[in-house]
Amino acid sequence: MSFQAPKSPDSIYEPEFVEGLFNEMSLTYERMNTITSFGFSNRWRRQCVHELDIQPGQVVVDLMTGMGETWDYICGRMGPNGTLIGVDFSNGMLRYADLKRQRKRFATYNISIQKQNVLAGTLPAHSADHVVVSFGLKTFNNEQIQQLAQEIHRILKPGGQFSCIEVSVPRPTLLRMLYMFYLRRVIPVLGALFLGNPETYRMLGIYSQQFKNTQQASQLFQQAGLNCWPTSYFFGCASGVVGHKP
Repeated sequence: MSFQAPKSPDSIYEPEFVEGLFNEMSLTYERMNTITSFGFSNRWRRQCVHELDIQPGQVVVDLMTGMGETWDYICGRMGPNGTLIGVDFSNGMLRYADLKRQRKRFATYNISIQKQNVLAGTLPAHSADHVVVSFGLKTFNNEQIQQLAQEIHRILKPGGQFSCIEVSVPRPTLLRMLYMFYLRRVIPVLGALFLGNPETYRMLGIYSQQFKNTQQASQLFQQAGLNCWPTSYFFGCASGVVGHKP
């Protein structure tokens, strides 16, 4: 389906809208992420995964897995005896994730792909050693983030760890002004060049401005019974929530 402009400010968080947005962007998303972040998106994903003490043979759930952009960093640590479960609801993204799974370098790893809303609650309880969420938090409102925190708490084993990362609005005034101009003005132009529709990538700037950073998310994760703390990367241009289930 083609991307449709949001009907109201609140509708940008409706699953159907978010799914349509990422289906539309799936053809260029990974390349655009790398170009527009000057390669920092890959570095931040690696840092997000490296917050976790992943051991060979463990089970890692990658929520909102997208095209499997974190898989390189996860698979190298869980090894061929581990299990990686990638969950997403965008057919467009998962189509590319499945192609990635078929590549030679992933052939020796046990990777499962599941198409579903990450809030659906269908993953087995107490089944994951680690949960990763990379660049998906901003598409949730506070109520949905609270649901996500509860779902992470449910699927983690006792003592299991989680790590989330998200593009954020930096606090220094000048950097914040430049960063938001880049997100809201420059990236849509690049999106038009790659995709022909600047509105899709303009939405990423809107989500980022609304989300701000992971401070609020960290509080919601704590309310869900998780021990956690916020993290910051590159002067606050990205932030995260890292912790574990007691």
